[in-house]
Amino acid sequence: MSKTWLITGTSTGLGNIMMRKLLERGDKVFATLRKVELLDELQQNYPDSLKIAHLELTNNDEITSVVDEAFKTFGKIDVVVSNAGYGVFGAVEELTDEMIVHQIAVNLLGSIRLIKAVVPYFRLQDGGHIIQISSEGGQIAYPGFSLYHASKWGIEGFVESVSQDLKSFNIHFTIAEPGPTGTNFASSLNVAEPMKEYENTPVKDMRNHLNEGFGKLDDADEVVSKIMATTDEQNPPLRIITGEVANYNVKNKLQERLKSFN
Repeated sequence: MSKTWLITGTSTGLGNIMMRKLLERGDKVFATLRKVELLDELQQNYPDSLKIAHLELTNNDEITSVVDEAFKTFGKIDVVVSNAGYGVFGAVEELTDEMIVHQIAVNLLGSIRLIKAVVPYFRLQDGGHIIQISSEGGQIAYPGFSLYHASKWGIEGFVESVSQDLKSFNIHFTIAEPGPTGTNFASSLNVAEPMKEYENTPVKDMRNHLNEGFGKLDDADEVVSKIMATTDEQNPPLRIITGEVANYNVKNKLQERLKSFN
């Protein structure tokens, strides 16, 4: 059965891949992004099943109006995918106040406000499914990514709590935790200016790692397909780890954490 989706962050990466897969199989998508002209050609190919809107996640009024428009356009939305976000890299001293505020505003506050705006519609239509794209970085932490981890650990805690608040309304949540994946995440990182004091630290090692690429990457198409498959389950999982790399990294780190409590 075809579904109707609202997806944020559809210009590139997982959001773009998911949108295209859904359209190809006959679903309807309300896609949001900051540069709407990027989807002009796709819109011409899917004039009835693809609707596009500008969305800046730091603008709460725009979040509300876009959610209103999406439900008004299609009448009902089955799945909302909170995908938009980005990463900031740098040692804590290297981060500017602007970097700190914007990272939290987009990844954490933007996602919270999006979910808050969607919930009344889902409650009134007797259910829906919200997929929050997080990261393996919502369970584990790497040097230099402290701010990114703060946003991902924060949104995971928020979703885990809210999912309990809304269970009786037939509103389901799934937190998707991809690891290093074949997308443009690394190239879109906001990287802080390095300080010489961190030249011989794990932060510098991670900088080098980023410059060389993430190493082994999970396949983006497979990651998206696994996320999409959760919407066909009667009781979708609260969390899914997508891909071999993320599975290995998260499970190893959680086992280490359990051992540290002994």
